[in-house]
Amino acid sequence: MRETAVAEDQFPLLENLKDCERTVSKLPHGGFLHLEHDVPYMLIYRKKKDDPATLRLARSGASYLIISDENLDFFQRFLYRLTQKMSAKFGSFLLLEIYSGAPKSTEFVIKGPAHKLPVSLKTLKNALQQIKSRKYGVELTARIEQTKQRDLKDTEALFDIDKIKACSGTWIGLEIPPVYRSGKQRTYPLYFRKFRDQFIRSLQESIFEFIRVQTTARLASYNALGKRSIHEEVLKIDREITAIQSSYQFLLLVAPVNIQALRQRFFETHFSEVNDYSYRLLPVDPDLLKRRLYNLRIDEIDDPALAFIYNEKREEIDQELTMLKDRGSKNFFYSSIRLYKGVAKNVLAEAELILRNIPETEGADQNDLLDAKAFASMAKNEFDYFKKQAPDFDSRVHIRDDVNVMMVSNGELYLPSDYSLTKKEATALIQHEVGTHGLTFYNGSQQQLSQLAMGLADYDPLQEGIAVLSEYLVGGLCGNRLRILAGRVIAGGALLDGADFKNTFNLLYAEYGFSKEHAFNITSRIFQGGGFLKDIIYLTGLIQLRDYMAKGGNLKELLSGKFALKHVNIIRDLTERELLMPPKILPRYFEVEGVEERLKKFREGIALSKMV
Repeated sequence: MRETAVAEDQFPLLENLKDCERTVSKLPHGGFLHLEHDVPYMLIYRKKKDDPATLRLARSGASYLIISDENLDFFQRFLYRLTQKMSAKFGSFLLLEIYSGAPKSTEFVIKGPAHKLPVSLKTLKNALQQIKSRKYGVELTARIEQTKQRDLKDTEALFDIDKIKACSGTWIGLEIPPVYRSGKQRTYPLYFRKFRDQFIRSLQESIFEFIRVQTTARLASYNALGKRSIHEEVLKIDREITAIQSSYQFLLLVAPVNIQALRQRFFETHFSEVNDYSYRLLPVDPDLLKRRLYNLRIDEIDDPALAFIYNEKREEIDQELTMLKDRGSKNFFYSSIRLYKGVAKNVLAEAELILRNIPETEGADQNDLLDAKAFASMAKNEFDYFKKQAPDFDSRVHIRDDVNVMMVSNGELYLPSDYSLTKKEATALIQHEVGTHGLTFYNGSQQQLSQLAMGLADYDPLQEGIAVLSEYLVGGLCGNRLRILAGRVIAGGALLDGADFKNTFNLLYAEYGFSKEHAFNITSRIFQGGGFLKDIIYLTGLIQLRDYMAKGGNLKELLSGKFALKHVNIIRDLTERELLMPPKILPRYFEVEGVEERLKKFREGIALSKMV
């Protein structure tokens, strides 16, 4: 084995570490280097026949080196020089070599200086033992073995421990039980993804402990130890999923085109006849879109966080496409339950409380009404407010004769030409539609991932929860509005209990005191498609948001795009890795007088019925 000292001109690749953020390069003899210059650690993997899954584990780290046993002398010298360079910068450098154990092993073996790194190695051991595998019939264990070398009979040690210490480096070996593959070396793909996600998180937690104590690096958290760049193939997948999703308008296609005729006939027959729903022709073939969807190589994404969000988004789009094929059938309803998760008991209880405590009020004073042009002017003022924060912000208001509801689509506001509402409602809906939906679309569109503008899987409840909260924060949430949101939950619960259209209408009209118009609108929406539970998400999202903020959650960090509360840790992870950015623009309601007091009440768990 060569001496520790290595001539600098032998590895010119390592002489530019101060000039850029990372080095990504093929190396001689089949090697590959991916080095983040501000991270004082590296995963090392030696290529092994029929072991692709373990190779993918190594590639999931921020910094990694892939080598072969061909010309091992070259890689030994390369590692000594790299360790010298990185240790000079950070005071120490961690080399963590991973390799698979015996075929039937279920034990992680951590080899390293246990007496010098007791906390880091114990953290790693405890984290590895927490990897969930029992449901698959696997009981994983972990142990720490005090050693100076990687003790494998058929493999030469990568380097001399004393020499790597002389370079101020620390070596840890980690033998991984290959439970993610069969005896025939075939990987179990679904289990591997779950194993990988937990394994990488375990490594990051223990490596962060080492970095925090042993080096001068100042990283915010272990999230910063994830991959720092998004591969172009992942960006292609992101764009293709967005293209597939943009090729159909799900909500428009499940909405009936004969709703006016349905209402007229239902009222004319004194609530006894319900005509069949009619729908728009499908502009796409769901089966062909599914083929495009499942041709995407999401299984090859090595970043666990990105792999997770694209896997679940594919499943959501698949479910929507199935529902489009099943419009008007019971299968549509069953898929709706799966997509929107049903009605939770606590949400149903809050809805009951709202409807019992808040009576429906009559229509607004005609002198207090604003028309579409007046509302459009308010929206333009809001757009100007955003433009002061981001000069490239560019959205418009469209007043259309062929639009029957107000909506935001791709950041643009669409208004029916005959639209009217009260000044209080206008103040609230500006923040709902523009200050939430328009704002998060823009912030999401500034991210590398287009899905942050379109919406990650299950993003709707949080979006609508924030939007309804914004109405409260500007003092515009009214009793009738809250009643309608509660009525939608009651209607969803009735649908799940087997009620038909007339039963549900009568429940809202006779028992809960809704006007016949409001009762019909709520009922007709919940029964479109064959039974559609989307309308429950408004109240569900508001309650989930209240619970989140009661635990110290930050409202502003939820505005960087369209995602669900379950994604918050992933968004933080990607933001700390600088793959995503914080929200570029913020809504006006943070400046409204009294907003802090209202936020305080919301965090303290105010009953929804008290928010008007």
